[in-house]
Amino acid sequence: MQIGKFLGALTLVLSLFFLGLQFKGLEVEAAGVRALTIVMLTALYVIRIKNRHPLFLSFLIVFVLAEVFNYFTWVVDLDIAEEIDYYYYIGNTLYILSYLFLVARITVGMNMKRIVVKFPIQIVLLFVLSLFFVYFVSDTAKKEFNTNEYYLELFYNAVIMLLMALALINYMSKDDKKSMNLLLGTICIMFSEVIQLAYFYIAEFNLLNVLCSLFLVFAFLFFYLQSRLENRQIVDYSQQDVDIPVSD
Repeated sequence: MQIGKFLGALTLVLSLFFLGLQFKGLEVEAAGVRALTIVMLTALYVIRIKNRHPLFLSFLIVFVLAEVFNYFTWVVDLDIAEEIDYYYYIGNTLYILSYLFLVARITVGMNMKRIVVKFPIQIVLLFVLSLFFVYFVSDTAKKEFNTNEYYLELFYNAVIMLLMALALINYMSKDDKKSMNLLLGTICIMFSEVIQLAYFYIAEFNLLNVLCSLFLVFAFLFFYLQSRLENRQIVDYSQQDVDIPVSD
């Protein structure tokens, strides 16, 4: 469809424009272009993908809401008591909810019983590494938060790590291009979130902000690529399991 090609080209141009604004340090303008880019990408997904998965679409929609709200916090100054940072809680809750939809999307496509039997050691190691990651990353900026904000940040990081761990297990189980793109997307999300945390609470170097944005662009590129793959090419040496092709 011509409109699909137009949206694809527009999304690419907006992504490059967004990165350019971040490089120039124009954060307000970059936040607006970033929100518009995610909206265009969601529209592209709806138009070009026939077999849309409701959980993946929910992830995109809620992420769009989070991005629009983030831009709203830049341009609208509401007279709200400073004792509670409502913007912080609402924005982060929306991002967490969007990632939980993505977690659910990955989980429903996995045979958990077979995976636990097949990868017991890997799962235990991932669990231990995830605990270490969540504690270390959250503790890095602990002094910047009050108690409630710290626990929200802890939960936020736990969801990010759960997302990446599930994507990795999903790839080990299916070993195909679709699961690989999904894994690469979640890894980029994790790097983007960690770098953003470092930019906000450790060192406000513009390069960190640019890298954060770059990883986010690549994350959604990989997410879109995986959504276009309908048939999986399974590599199953045991020939004991039968996998059904899935699509978004």
